[in-house]
Amino acid sequence: MHSIKTKITLITVVAIVISMSITMLLGVIAVRKIGSSSSEQILLLLCETGEKNLDYYFESVEQTVGTVSSYAETDLEERSKDDLEAHVERVRSFFDKIAVETNGVMTYYYRIDPDYSKDVEGFWYVYVDGKGYAPHEVTDISKYDTNDLNSLVWFTVPKNNGRAVWLPPYITETINARVLSYNVPVYKDGVFVGVIGIEIDYSTMAKQVDNIKLYKHGYAFINDANGKLIYHPYIDVLSLPEEEIPKVPDGLLGNNYSHRYEFEGVERQAVCLDLSNGMRLNVSAPVHELNGDWEKLIIKTILISFGLLVVFSLLSLFFADRITKPLVELTKAAEQVNKGNYDVELKPTSKDEIGILTYSFSQLASHIKEYISDLHRLNDQLKEDNLTLEAATIRDSLTGVKNRFALRRDYDSYEEQNIHIMMIDIDDFKNFNDTYGHSVGDFILKKMGDALLDQFGAEHSYRYGGDEFLVIYPDMEEPEFRAALDKVGEQLQEIYLEENRMEVHFSAGYVYGETLLQDDLRLMLRQADELLYKAKGTGKNNYIGEEYEREYALSIQKKEEEAFRQG
Repeated sequence: MHSIKTKITLITVVAIVISMSITMLLGVIAVRKIGSSSSEQILLLLCETGEKNLDYYFESVEQTVGTVSSYAETDLEERSKDDLEAHVERVRSFFDKIAVETNGVMTYYYRIDPDYSKDVEGFWYVYVDGKGYAPHEVTDISKYDTNDLNSLVWFTVPKNNGRAVWLPPYITETINARVLSYNVPVYKDGVFVGVIGIEIDYSTMAKQVDNIKLYKHGYAFINDANGKLIYHPYIDVLSLPEEEIPKVPDGLLGNNYSHRYEFEGVERQAVCLDLSNGMRLNVSAPVHELNGDWEKLIIKTILISFGLLVVFSLLSLFFADRITKPLVELTKAAEQVNKGNYDVELKPTSKDEIGILTYSFSQLASHIKEYISDLHRLNDQLKEDNLTLEAATIRDSLTGVKNRFALRRDYDSYEEQNIHIMMIDIDDFKNFNDTYGHSVGDFILKKMGDALLDQFGAEHSYRYGGDEFLVIYPDMEEPEFRAALDKVGEQLQEIYLEENRMEVHFSAGYVYGETLLQDDLRLMLRQADELLYKAKGTGKNNYIGEEYEREYALSIQKKEEEAFRQG
């Protein structure tokens, strides 16, 4: 222990161990942090994409049923009760035209309440493979207590609740098919008339969920607000008795979108988001698969580093007898490596054992630098992959403007700035869809997106939902903003369909001012939305702009909260 050889060997080995340990520790921490964040982000992006696809599908069903119910109530207002049978036939004809445009519709129906009419029952049409929709014998509602919410729920629930309702999946025995249904109550002069509804194919929703996959054992599933499974790719939920249907882990029911849990002895990571129909979408994958790539890299790096450590420790023991003068330089080099500086130069002064050790240490520093470079390259690749995934999810695929996910991401960037914030939507857009079809509606939405991109730029234009768009533009004078808005209107006047110019107008409300407090941007958005509705109330094809007034915006928020509490 007192020999120079032992002391020199010990110092050399300690320096190598410390340098490599610190390097490996920092690398492992960095890779673990980036890998875990990237895995969760990938799950979230998949879940958000699935949520948007499912919500779009559910909303298309709601729009179809809502359109028919609106038509029915309008027709009822114009007719007497004696004309009820003819009214039902008109609704059936209208329903027949638009039901075929909604994907996955198994049945559609309009059932009249026996309390309203004992003579007219309504209709029920069922999809027959290869033959379209055909009339089917309807259920005799008069045999049921329509105030009992446990029977004939597609009829009793909307009747007693007085609002549209999604029902969870069930097997309709008449056609022996798994379906979900959306039902809307119909009223005339405040009196309940009946229910209009659609039953959609359970497998249509299931296919969309099955398309959400990650790694070998990752999958998506759906549960209701109480945690009961609605669809799971590996559990036949509808074939189980009610009491045997499993519930999702409690962590997936909280406010946190991300949660770890154990299923069949495997630890899994899940991300969950609420769907528009009250259900919840979950995307789950085994933790070991999510972490597999970066864990393998860490293990490989540690093994190689340990091997090199063993090799060079043996070399230092073997050649310690000749370490004299170069020892100082070698120690200084080790200190530099320990500090993270791997660009050290050691030139052997001889071909003996000291020269070989000096050369070997130089190679060790070079190898460690390469491993660090590999870790940095992995880091850069992970960042690049994240940017690629992010780019695919921040743009609305139809209009080219940013989507609401991008708005959440950009939200903080507009703090402490002078901004214009505008809500804008297309006047009577529903009429374009009803008159010309959804393809023309999509064409008009694309033209609106083009106009916003031309006048306000891709960084400041967002699609807020449906035909509603949002612009947030910093540091623009009021006359310049209004001029840009006028040019949007001019561009919309240049929309043609088969050489015929279409009358496309918009309404808008905007607010301008400075976002001094953290919630100013959210309050400005409320005030702009209020102005949009004022613009539409003045006859549409108009826009209204005001300077931001915080107290006024807070009063709008208070009014909305009060309206929400009152139902």
